[in-house]
Amino acid sequence: MGRGIWQNREFAFYLWIAFFNAFTDLGHKIIIQNGLFKHYDGTELRLYTAIIQALILLPFVMTFTPAGFLSDKYPKERIIQVCAVIALPITMLITYCYYQGYFWLAFGCTFVLGIQSAIYSPAKYGYIKEMLGKEKLSAGNAAVQAVTVCAILGGSFIYTIFFEMLIDPQAKTLAEMLQSVKYVGWLLIAGTLVEIYLAFHLPRKRELDPSLRFHFTKYIKGKYLAENLKNAWSSEGIRLSIIGLAIFFALNQVMLSTFGAYLKEVSQITDTRIANGIMLLGGIGLILGSFIAGKISKNYIETGLIPIGALGLGICLLVLPLLSNIWWLGILFTIYGIFGGMLSVPLNALIQYFAKDNQMGQVLASNNFVQNIVMLIFLAG
Repeated sequence: MGRGIWQNREFAFYLWIAFFNAFTDLGHKIIIQNGLFKHYDGTELRLYTAIIQALILLPFVMTFTPAGFLSDKYPKERIIQVCAVIALPITMLITYCYYQGYFWLAFGCTFVLGIQSAIYSPAKYGYIKEMLGKEKLSAGNAAVQAVTVCAILGGSFIYTIFFEMLIDPQAKTLAEMLQSVKYVGWLLIAGTLVEIYLAFHLPRKRELDPSLRFHFTKYIKGKYLAENLKNAWSSEGIRLSIIGLAIFFALNQVMLSTFGAYLKEVSQITDTRIANGIMLLGGIGLILGSFIAGKISKNYIETGLIPIGALGLGICLLVLPLLSNIWWLGILFTIYGIFGGMLSVPLNALIQYFAKDNQMGQVLASNNFVQNIVMLIFLAG
């Protein structure tokens, strides 16, 4: 991906921020999902898993206009810093819920974390172009995707291990389960504190744009929604990339929300370490695919990887229902991840490449909006 990117001290701080942000968000979700996995079966498990996925997706739909506006008006590192600070009281509340056994309040806090992530996302991805320029977009996106997936892998593994080690086998209710694993809340707080420290080391790349004004009435009437989508949709390169990413992430969302129940039914496996471990192999594959895309692209965007990635994903999805052995499922998830990385890295880079600098936040927020609308439709189906 180029030694220059990995040796760039400023970009290194940025990558660590992306890591701890994903690590913390994923950690709470894993605790809640594992509790649901232990307590429910069949239709109920699928329903509650789908609901928690929806709680993560809905904020991206609801806040996409203000999130894009904030990213375009204010320096992006300032948005990242503010969002990092906001995460601290949220993780403190979540930890309090763990100690008190307030499972459903902790469940609802997933939505609050989703709002923080939705505001943070356009600034996070828009900052790549400001730091690295157009010529390093593929390499930068590959690095960010690889680091984010590493955080997801690490978070899934660490929080699942703590969950299985701490959970009281005699716990009968969700509240008792949550109380027995209460100490993991301090890990959430620690990760947030590290993220805050790193965020305030990011350099300023541009100043506030005083010409931008947010009109609440225009927002309520949906005029911002129409304008932002029009700006994103006016470029064929952006439009097709958004559609491609939306379908890819929607398929992933369905797999994540149903795989636990599927594994429980076809293989009678109830250990969350095995269920999450198989899905983690998909993350390892995604890292490998991201590195492959970054290595091939170097100083340009290799669009030839997109049809290869799409074809590979399609074949994997056709084979998946035919397998029940955990080893073969693990191999398939790894291959699926590799093709996913090869597809998503150039698509993300193309969106940032074609977006105008003064509309970057709007375009990236529109990308989030479309992706999450499609993911919600797939979940509902």
